[in-house]
Amino acid sequence: MGLRRKNKRLVVLSHEFIIQNHADTASSLVTGFLVGLMFEVSAKYAIIFIAVQYNVTYTTGDNGEQFHFYDYGPKDIATVFFYMLVAINLHAVIQEYVLDKINRRLHLSKTKHSKFNESGQLAFFYLFSFIWGASILNAVSHSICCFYFKNSLKVLRRSLNQSPFSLGRICDEPNLTLERLSPFSYAEDIPRQLCYICLYIVHISGAYILNLQHLGLILMVPHYLVELIFHASRLFYFSDENKQKGFTIWALLFVMVRLLTLTLSVLTFGFGLARVENPDFSIADGNFNVLPVRIGCLGAVCLTQAWMMWKFINFQLKKWREHVKNQIPKKKITNTKNKRTKKELNRANFVNGAAKFEGGASPRIRKSKPVSEDNI
Repeated sequence: MGLRRKNKRLVVLSHEFIIQNHADTASSLVTGFLVGLMFEVSAKYAIIFIAVQYNVTYTTGDNGEQFHFYDYGPKDIATVFFYMLVAINLHAVIQEYVLDKINRRLHLSKTKHSKFNESGQLAFFYLFSFIWGASILNAVSHSICCFYFKNSLKVLRRSLNQSPFSLGRICDEPNLTLERLSPFSYAEDIPRQLCYICLYIVHISGAYILNLQHLGLILMVPHYLVELIFHASRLFYFSDENKQKGFTIWALLFVMVRLLTLTLSVLTFGFGLARVENPDFSIADGNFNVLPVRIGCLGAVCLTQAWMMWKFINFQLKKWREHVKNQIPKKKITNTKNKRTKKELNRANFVNGAAKFEGGASPRIRKSKPVSEDNI
């Protein structure tokens, strides 16, 4: 990373210090783990942070066809930590070499500058996540899906590509806290941002632990597309306030994705998984396909979607009220211009000290008495 000149000396471990130096710290730690792979003594420990552990191979059928899957365990915490450091470096590169250069050309205010950086980071995040998730869905063959339900393994085993995808999403969400909580963020924005990050982590981690990896991937890809359109529209709006058509597309897709999420969740938890239910609940075997777990997962999805729709409706109503409020003064100004006040009419009826009637005729003017010298 390029060296930056600091105008003032920051307090160690303060908010500003962490914001300015977290990328350099992360890059140093990543380099240390990569160097550890070069030595035999440290390689067996460094590989835990870099490679995904708990790989499992299943052989089915007469042909001996093999399927490669991943399980989960405590070593995944080390993997999450390492790739979180990698994500910090990627976001720092995007911030310094892309967003900062665009900000210098736009000359935005401090508030818009902070929102532009937030949308810029999230636009790259959702674009990368959408492309990665869509490629995994395209690669998953029909035979593997049939293998899931035919053999009644865990609720849904994670495939070779799906496990790194979920771990990557879990790694990237805490890093967005550092990028989004800039020094110019307002106090009311911080709880909102932390709320969304916690919701992402809870839902993705829940799908990862409960072996609902495939369902989570199907639900996340359309959601990432909608969020990508929203933040891309926001970036275009900051560059030119007349470009607002993207928000209309986002609003329509947002409602459609919420309905799609609810429909797929009800069909999966209410009908699909209920047909292959295994009554023996076992954490060791990874069997969570029981009625209480399915009801809890469905309830969490429904509550989250209802909360998102409630926030969406309130946001649209707020924008509509602001639009109506801005239109009312304009109407009043145009009406007052057409209507002339009584004082203006009275003044208009007097020209050069003479009053005029409505027909335009002036009244008979009285002759004034000649002024004598005595009256001066």
